[in-house]
Amino acid sequence: MTDVVIRPMRPEDVPVAEELSLAAYTDAERFEPPSLVPASPRHSPTRASRWITRTNHLLDTDPGGCWVAEVDGQVVGFAVSFRRDLLWVLASYAVRSGLQGQGIGRPLLEAALSYSRGCLRGMFASSSDPKAYRVYRRAGFSLHPELHLAGVPDRSVIPVVEHVREGTPADFDLMDSLDRQRRDAAHGPDHPLLASLHRLLVIDRPTGSGYVYLHESGAPQLLAASNRRTAARLLWEAIASAPAGEPLEIAHVTPANEWAVDIGLEARLSVSTRGYLALRGMQPPTPYLPHSSLL
Repeated sequence: MTDVVIRPMRPEDVPVAEELSLAAYTDAERFEPPSLVPASPRHSPTRASRWITRTNHLLDTDPGGCWVAEVDGQVVGFAVSFRRDLLWVLASYAVRSGLQGQGIGRPLLEAALSYSRGCLRGMFASSSDPKAYRVYRRAGFSLHPELHLAGVPDRSVIPVVEHVREGTPADFDLMDSLDRQRRDAAHGPDHPLLASLHRLLVIDRPTGSGYVYLHESGAPQLLAASNRRTAARLLWEAIASAPAGEPLEIAHVTPANEWAVDIGLEARLSVSTRGYLALRGMQPPTPYLPHSSLL
């Protein structure tokens, strides 16, 4: 193979990276159990638009963490990472299908990891691909299995949840405080982006505070709370907001968040293992359900 060139990502690289990411993640799904939720939304224009919007956002906030690999002038891989406080996050990382194991992925990851210098902690979501597992362990990350809850919820068991309201930008300071309690780093500039893409629900009571971003399917995209009781209320509200009779997914649930597993089982969702939460210098946050890329 011609020499691989690692260079900073440019805005015009983002649509190409989106196509690479979709192909790579589709390949990785062969290591996962079959999903109960149709796969078509992953290939939708909405999914692609959100991926591009999110990646452009990170390229704006953290250009030093965004890299691509070129072979003969063609982009064949990319890594997008960012820093929040003293936490480094790998948001997305892929090599063109069929080119894995040819000396592209390692220098890409090393370039992204160079942006983590000075950070005390690291976090990202990993597929179940055994080749990826080896690479990440060599980089010093502990991989914690994640559980995946899926199915059509039994709406007869959903309790009445009180004190949940629609969130606004005025809640971002509270939410950053909760982020720091749970993962030792605020989401900061990521909250306005997430709020533009998803519905935001908030609880702010003397007995506990928390927030959750919801996909239109009701699936929680990111959840943080000051205690498990508040987290449980937010997750029940997410399940209640799902369209009746439609399947729902609750992803990225670590064993440290068994409160979420208990709710999923009570709602008659099935449980399987799917991927890992890769962590360095920290334990799995709880009560907390991470975002798939902004974690």
